[in-house]
Amino acid sequence: MERRTSCLQANIDFLQNVIDRNARDARLKLDAATKELAAARNEVAAMKATLTALQARLEKLEKPGKTENSNSDAKK
Repeated sequence: MERRTSCLQANIDFLQNVIDRNARDARLKLDAATKELAAARNEVAAMKATLTALQARLEKLEKPGKTENSNSDAKK
């Protein structure tokens, strides 16, 4: 009976260790994915800011061009 109990306890210990190891691995993967997601979000935010700035510059460059075309058409 004692042998069966010790064998059962060894199986329980082994399974507990496997569960702990899997939980630790999952936590590490989740932490890494969270950091990667945060970095991607920061990159997207920076790209949006750059795009907004470029669009503003483009609009600023296009506006004088439109008025010059209008003035040149009026002179003809």
